[in-house]
Amino acid sequence: MPATPLTASTRYIAPEITKIYWVDTIASKASPTRVELDAGTDVTGEVSDAAGWELAADNVATPDGGSKFVSQVSGRINPPDTSLACYASEDTIDIRDLLARGDTGFIVILHGGDVAGQKMTVWPVRVRSVSAPVDFPASNASMVNVQFSVTSAPAENVAIPA
Repeated sequence: MPATPLTASTRYIAPEITKIYWVDTIASKASPTRVELDAGTDVTGEVSDAAGWELAADNVATPDGGSKFVSQVSGRINPPDTSLACYASEDTIDIRDLLARGDTGFIVILHGGDVAGQKMTVWPVRVRSVSAPVDFPASNASMVNVQFSVTSAPAENVAIPA
């Protein structure tokens, strides 16, 4: 008897689906409440690029004298460099009014949108830098780059509350 196939996925691309929230306070990252999420700020529409929001363990080589093959085991989990590239506003009323270096809170990524019962990742972070580089000659829209330090393990595959 053949193996049971995985249920077919409903494929999508992130724009217009995935949501990114900044939330100042969450009592339990493993189970944020609807009130906590609603108190956050949806920054999705200002984000041009999101980088590093994935978690993986390092590989540790485990060679032995009995084989030329070097096996591996999972090692420490090192958070990646994480950032959001947001659009700068000519009147300077933009992400800089929400986030400043040293702020602590949570980046919440709602992968399939803000839909109760679906999955999200809750990243505890500290804002590492907020910078608005000058782009001369201008070839792109002006940006504000926000870099984060991940302060503890994110809560992964957390059910979005109703």
